[in-house]
Amino acid sequence: MILSGREIVKLIDKEIFINPFSIDQINPNSYNLRLHNQLLVYEDEVLDMKKDNDVKKVIIPEEGLILQPNRLYLGRTIETIKAEHHVPKLEGRSSIGRLGIMVHLTAGLGNIGSDGYWTLELACIQPVRIYPGVAICQIYFEDIKGEYDTYKSEKYHHGDIQPSLIYQELQ
Repeated sequence: MILSGREIVKLIDKEIFINPFSIDQINPNSYNLRLHNQLLVYEDEVLDMKKDNDVKKVIIPEEGLILQPNRLYLGRTIETIKAEHHVPKLEGRSSIGRLGIMVHLTAGLGNIGSDGYWTLELACIQPVRIYPGVAICQIYFEDIKGEYDTYKSEKYHHGDIQPSLIYQELQ
C-alpha cells in the first residue's frame, strides 16, 4: 500500500527521513525531489561492464544546461532519503516526462534502511535545457509485508553521484 502525503508528513523524522525537508514539496502520495547542480557523464563511447568507466563532472549553471539525446547523464537529488519500515520508490514527474526527459532508466526501487542521495539516470528524447534545483522526480513509500532485513551495503552511498560499480561484481 502506498503512503499518502499526509502519512509521509506524520512519519518525517520518525520512520522517514528527508533532508532537507519542505512541506511545499509534498504531494497527495509522494514527495518531490530536486536536482543537484552536478552531473557525471561517461567519457567512453562504449561502456564496458567489466571495467571502471571514466566519467567527467559537469556543473549545471544557473542559466541551465542542454541535455543531448543518446547520452547518459548521472545526477543526484539535493535531498537525502532514509526509510525505516517502508520501501522507497522513485518516479519521474509527469511534467518532466512530457519534455522527453527520463529520470531513472531502471533503478527506481530503493531498499529499506538505505540512507543517502538518489543517483538519477537522466536521458532525453530531444535536446532539452535543465536547471539546478528543479523538482525533477518524486519519491513514494510502500508498506512491506513480512519480516525483512534492512539495507547494509555501502556500495553506492558515499555522498556523491555514483557511476556503475558492476565491474566489482564481475572481477
